[in-house]
Amino acid sequence: MIRAAKPIEFRGSALTDLRKFPAAARREAGFQLYQVQEGYDPDDWKPMNTVGPGVREIRIREKDGTFRVIYVTKFADAIYVLHCFQKKAQKTSAEDIAVASRRYRDLVREVNS
Repeated sequence: MIRAAKPIEFRGSALTDLRKFPAAARREAGFQLYQVQEGYDPDDWKPMNTVGPGVREIRIREKDGTFRVIYVTKFADAIYVLHCFQKKAQKTSAEDIAVASRRYRDLVREVNS
């Protein structure tokens, strides 16, 4: 039996932000999201429980910098990419966490309505 990969839906400006990544980071993000669609874990990830339950962060390190893709897979209809950004400091900024958290809360409201 062939199972269909879950579609990916980008929330807010996530797709526009991902498109601003340098080419190598963009390719890597695409490959990692494809792995998630196929039911596998990304190569380098961590849970982001500060954003919401089930939220994860893909970590991408390239010569042009460090990049992050925050997503959630726990909903049946799609994989939702909440936020994509270049990480500038050791710790994820409060602003980036706030953006992802707000998009997560909006998504939960939408799914439950």
